[in-house]
Amino acid sequence: MEDIGLKFKTARESIDMTIEEVAEDIKYDKSEIENLEAGNIKAFNDVLSVKKIIEVYGKYLGLDYEDLVDEFNEYLFDFTSKISLTAIKKANKKNDKKEKNKLQSPYTLDSKDRSKLIKIVIGVMIILIILFILFREGIL
Repeated sequence: MEDIGLKFKTARESIDMTIEEVAEDIKYDKSEIENLEAGNIKAFNDVLSVKKIIEVYGKYLGLDYEDLVDEFNEYLFDFTSKISLTAIKKANKKNDKKEKNKLQSPYTLDSKDRSKLIKIVIGVMIILIILFILFREGIL
């Protein structure tokens, strides 16, 4: 990520522009430009905002922004490929627990839950029909 930032800084300095001028022209905060040039990805809220600023800033400086975005994607792949399988499984387990505790409407039930609900409704209807017949015949 520092390589990408250095490319931006070098290009900006080669045309004698300050960070303040760039920030004003492309409508980004000065701190965002500084963090991008420093390669400080942690200062950004999400990956998409970093990609967007790389694209906008790259176009502004006349750089090949698509190559810069590709380079950033490779950086992300290298970074995320270092996450252990244990950590991924642990995160998946947490997500599974959240999913189980989440409220669902009948319209968003998965097929297993929907089939259980249908069986219950049919069972209740059969019981009601039997009770109605028994009541009508005077048995109850």
